[in-house]
Amino acid sequence: MVYTPRSARRGALLVGTVAVLGLLTACGNGHDVNSNPPRTASGTAAPATGDSGTPSSASSAPSRAPSGAASPTASKATATSGGAATTAASTRCHTSELRASVGRNDPGAGQENFPVVLTNTSARTCTVHGYPGAAFVNSSGTQLGPDPRRESGSPVTVTLKPGQSAWAGLTFSNPGISGAKTATPAALLVTPPDERDQLKVAWTGGAVPVSGNSSSVSLSVLSPGTAP
Repeated sequence: MVYTPRSARRGALLVGTVAVLGLLTACGNGHDVNSNPPRTASGTAAPATGDSGTPSSASSAPSRAPSGAASPTASKATATSGGAATTAASTRCHTSELRASVGRNDPGAGQENFPVVLTNTSARTCTVHGYPGAAFVNSSGTQLGPDPRRESGSPVTVTLKPGQSAWAGLTFSNPGISGAKTATPAALLVTPPDERDQLKVAWTGGAVPVSGNSSSVSLSVLSPGTAP
């Protein structure tokens, strides 16, 4: 029989005891390990969900656009380098840039036909599009008859250089033939397309229908020039 010193036997006994306790501890914690796996946190914030509520501290990180995503574009405006949105400058002729006149009557088939002319008196090129407005008035400024109706037509944009003109046809039935009630205007008020201010033109075309049969007055779309 080999003699083993007492100190060695004590050391071996201590090592064995520690090993047994370690095995028992591992077995006792096995259930907790499986039911509660360790959690890991990524280094980026979760994508936004569109919630309008108060964002959590995690969402305070700067958002990043997905790789290859198209950048948003401004609608109907262009952002300048300073951050302000600008739109294209309007080329429309304003009332203050125009002069109105009424051309010579060109009657035919019981109709009276007057060209209403708008001339660009400004130093810039501008445009008119569609129908002008018009109204007959007496010397006191009271309107005579209803507003002219619009004839069917396809509006076009007419570009007017300084000094150039566009015209629209003002037409009504001859009152002597139609039997409509008439009045003799002192002036014709003309409103350029998309404007509010009016231009006043002395009326020298005689009586116009203001009520009764065939009393309608009509206007055509603006066309380049001063007459048909």
